[in-house]
Amino acid sequence: MEILHPNDTLTRIEINSPQRYLLLPIEESQPEVQVRLVGDRPEDTWLDIRLAVDSIDYYVPLALPEGKSPATVEIIGLDRTAISYEKIQLADTFDTSAKDYYRPAYHHSPTYGWMNDPNGMIYKDGVYHLYYQYNPYGLKWGNMYWGHSSSRDLIHWEHHDLALARDTLGHIFSGNAILDKQGTAGFGKDAILAYYTAHNTHAGKQWQAQCLAYSLDNGKTFTKYAGNPILTPFDGVSDFRDPKVFWYAPEKSWYMIVSADKEMRFYRSQDLKKWDYVSAFGEGYGARPNQFECPDFFQLTDETTGKEKWVMIVNINPGCAFGGSATEYFVGTFDGKEFVPETAPEIAHWLDFGKDHYALVTFHNTGARTIGIPWVSNWQYANVTPFKQTRGMNGLPRDLFLFTKDGTSYVGAHPSKEVEALRKE
Repeated sequence: MEILHPNDTLTRIEINSPQRYLLLPIEESQPEVQVRLVGDRPEDTWLDIRLAVDSIDYYVPLALPEGKSPATVEIIGLDRTAISYEKIQLADTFDTSAKDYYRPAYHHSPTYGWMNDPNGMIYKDGVYHLYYQYNPYGLKWGNMYWGHSSSRDLIHWEHHDLALARDTLGHIFSGNAILDKQGTAGFGKDAILAYYTAHNTHAGKQWQAQCLAYSLDNGKTFTKYAGNPILTPFDGVSDFRDPKVFWYAPEKSWYMIVSADKEMRFYRSQDLKKWDYVSAFGEGYGARPNQFECPDFFQLTDETTGKEKWVMIVNINPGCAFGGSATEYFVGTFDGKEFVPETAPEIAHWLDFGKDHYALVTFHNTGARTIGIPWVSNWQYANVTPFKQTRGMNGLPRDLFLFTKDGTSYVGAHPSKEVEALRKE
C-alpha cells in the first residue's frame, strides 16, 4: 500500500496488489469520517466509519474488488497523524472466531458489527431467511445494509454474505420480503422480492423512499430494480419507511403498509411495482405522539370466538409507558380500503412489557403459523451496551395468537415450539 495525502482533508490509499480485505482499525469514541472504495458500482459510495485516531478497539473488513488491481480507497476528514495509517492492514481472511464476553449463546446475532431491526423474514423450501439492519463497519448504528442469516429450525443460524449494500440512493433501511409465486413482478416465478427503504439526506433534509430488489437464487443474492425508487410520499413527509407487503384476496391485489411519520399508509398494486395510495390510519390512536415505525399487518383467528380479524403491529419510539422503544398493536377490520380498530383512540395495547423488545415483524409464507422475531434492545441505550465484536441480537421466535377477554381482543405470544430444542434435562 501507498498512503498519499494530496491535501489537508483527503487521503488516498493506493493498493497495487489487493488481497481480499482492507482491515480498518476502529475507535468507537471518535467521530465518523468518510471512506469509500473508488469504483463505478452503485455500492462504491461514501461510508461513515469511526477510524482510529489514538487507540484501536477492534478491526472491521472492507472487501476489495476480486481480481481488480490496483484498488484505491479514499478517506476524508481523518488527520494524517491518526494511528489508523500505521495499523491499517491487508488480509485474505477476517477472523470472527473470537467470542465477545457478552455475546449471547443461542439468540441470533451477527459474527461482527452492529445489528438492529429484523428485515425481509421469509420461509421458502424448508429454510427460514432472516435479513437484518446491519452495519459491517462498526458497533454503532450507521452504514445500513441488509445482513443475512438462514436456519432450518429457527434456532441454529448460518451466516451469509451481505444481501443488500448501501448505494448511491442511500442507506438500506428496513422492509420485508415476499415470494412471488406467479411471477407477477416480471422477474420469474418463485422470485423473492425484497421491499426496503432508501434513506439519504439532501440539502440537510431527510429523504426516504421505497425500493425493490429481487432474488432468483432463493434469497442468497439480490438485484436492485432499475426503476427504483418505486414509491415516494405524495406530501413530502420525511419519515416514510419500513414497507410491509401482503396479499388481500377479496381484492385480488397486493397491498403495502408504510410508516409515515405518526400514521400508517396503505397502498395497492397489481404488478408489485406500481403502487397507488388507498388510505391512512393512526392519527390520534394509541400512545401519542410517538414515531410510527416497522409496521406489520396480518390476519389471526380468535381462539376464543373463532372469528378472523386483522392485526396491525406498530413499533413506536420514543415515549413508551415503560421507557423508550416498544411494540404496540391494534386489532380490527380491513375492507381493502380502510382499517378500523376495535379500540378507542386513547387505548394502547403492548405486545411485550420488556424494555428489550422492538421492531418485531413476522415471517412471510409460513402458512397457518404467524411467527415473529424482535430486536433485543432499546434506543435509550442500544449504542452503548458493552460489546466489542458484535452489538445487537434478536429475540427468540414466538408464535402470535389472538384471544378475547372481557369483550376485548388481545394478541398473545407463545415461545415457538422450536425453542424446546434448547432445553436441557
